[in-house]
Amino acid sequence: MTTPPTVGAVIITMGTRPAELQDLLDSVAKQQGAPIEVALVGNGSPLPVIEREHLRTAELPENLGIPGGRNVGVELLGPGGRDVDVVLFLDDDGLLPGDDTGELVRQAFAQDPELGIISFRIADPQTGETQRRHVPRLRAADPMRNSRVTTFLGGACAVRTEVIRQVGGLPEQFFYAHEETDLAWRALDAGWMIDYRSDLVLYHPATSPARHAVYHRLVARNRVWLARRNLPWPLVPVYLGVWLTLTLVRRPSGSALRAWFGGFREGWATPCGPRRPMRWRTVWRLTRLGRPPII
Repeated sequence: MTTPPTVGAVIITMGTRPAELQDLLDSVAKQQGAPIEVALVGNGSPLPVIEREHLRTAELPENLGIPGGRNVGVELLGPGGRDVDVVLFLDDDGLLPGDDTGELVRQAFAQDPELGIISFRIADPQTGETQRRHVPRLRAADPMRNSRVTTFLGGACAVRTEVIRQVGGLPEQFFYAHEETDLAWRALDAGWMIDYRSDLVLYHPATSPARHAVYHRLVARNRVWLARRNLPWPLVPVYLGVWLTLTLVRRPSGSALRAWFGGFREGWATPCGPRRPMRWRTVWRLTRLGRPPII
């Protein structure tokens, strides 16, 4: 009999939601099956006193951003996460409503050796609604439909640690926004698959990403970095041109548009990290999965 994959969880916190963090830890602890080892990272903030089994902690002197904090959490689970087979990335104000999430994750990875990443469904705890932006595909009208996808939700997902060891972790210089797609594209180029699973749920209050003051600048900068790092050069202007058009169609405010153009310029003027363009057969693979890498 095949041994079920071992599962760990990475949670980063800035210390602003202690009650929600405790609730999330409780929901992880109640999961069926083998205990889930938790790596809790204080991202530029001290951690509260937490006495729990299966908990590893680190306090960072400065905020490394979401991808940087999550990478530290992975290393807490052994180099490249080697102490576990699968790592859950969970937002500190999220909650696992079911006690079978860990077991469903184990089953999914055990049954499909090509599966590298699972994206969970995010639902508002009050309404049960899943925002359209939380369904990682173009045809997002039905959040209950499972499918293969080309990206995933960074705060509600499961990643095989072999993927991280093979293609590298999240791009720390991104700080916030699009780091998941960068990892997803590298994973797909290496032959892994990504699933969206509506039955794996994380409760999270419905919010707007634009609530963050730096949202528009970082989204623009990181879009450019994403293209520069991962796309064949002929696709870079196409990808960014489509994105520019969609942005203008949405008619952002003047201040948002100024921040956006500032980020766009920054994306071209600053180092983006190593360039590893995906193969053309990966471009075709993404297209067959419903999202060619120009949208």
